[in-house]
Amino acid sequence: MASLRDIRRRIKSVKNTSQITKAMQMVAASKMRKAQLVALNGRPYAEMLNRVLVSLRDRVDPTLHPLLERREVHNELVIVFSTDKGLCGGLNTNLFREVLGFDKDRTQFITVGRKATQFLSRVNRKMIADFPLKDHPTFLESKSISKLAIEKFLAGEVDKVTVLFPRFVNTLSQVPTALTILPITSLVELGLEKAPENEPDPEGGILFEPNPQSVLDIILPYYVHFELFQMLLGTRASEHSARMVAMKSATDNAKSLVKDLTLEYNKARQASITNEILEISTAQLAMT
Repeated sequence: MASLRDIRRRIKSVKNTSQITKAMQMVAASKMRKAQLVALNGRPYAEMLNRVLVSLRDRVDPTLHPLLERREVHNELVIVFSTDKGLCGGLNTNLFREVLGFDKDRTQFITVGRKATQFLSRVNRKMIADFPLKDHPTFLESKSISKLAIEKFLAGEVDKVTVLFPRFVNTLSQVPTALTILPITSLVELGLEKAPENEPDPEGGILFEPNPQSVLDIILPYYVHFELFQMLLGTRASEHSARMVAMKSATDNAKSLVKDLTLEYNKARQASITNEILEISTAQLAMT
């Protein structure tokens, strides 16, 4: 059995760890609320943008625009959104498990976040670019990522662009999701499936000036930029949510361990006192 001094030392160490994880939990909770608010605020705009794009698609020939062109997939570009730091539970582990499902010989990767960069280097996957993940990402910063993806697609270097990211569902759930953003037809069809059936199209009466084709040429690249930005915001919300839950679990485990160690300490102390009493009693009997 460990000595009383060792048990006291362990109790003090676990209490210090508990204070650290509690502080990290509170910081993550504060950042999580802000990140969730920013991520959720953009969803109505994204849904409306998708409806406008669906309305435009129905008025023009989709085959006339290169961003809508479906091709046989020989090469694929995957943009991986991860985190810069750890201590966020299984968020990155679940995401990287999906990465291994892509064909190694036909897939190129763009990483956003240090953890994805480190993982792809370890598994020897082809990485053409990496970008940092800031606490407060801006639209202009995410635009540089989507602009590179569009250039690769238009140049014919890749036939498909997919984004792999932890989709934010709620505080306790972040789902690894692979979503095709190029050709844009896949995104448009996904948004169309989410739209309620038997509901009249509120964008049906919109007049596009100078003509639908010109508006489509401008809105399609912007649509890709904005969708990628929304995924980036969702990644930040997922990270802070996962970290808050992980730190709360660590704090609860530390408190439980302190209780167990305190009980062990009390038992050892009681046994020590009992032994001392027996020794005193035995010595007194021997003297008599």
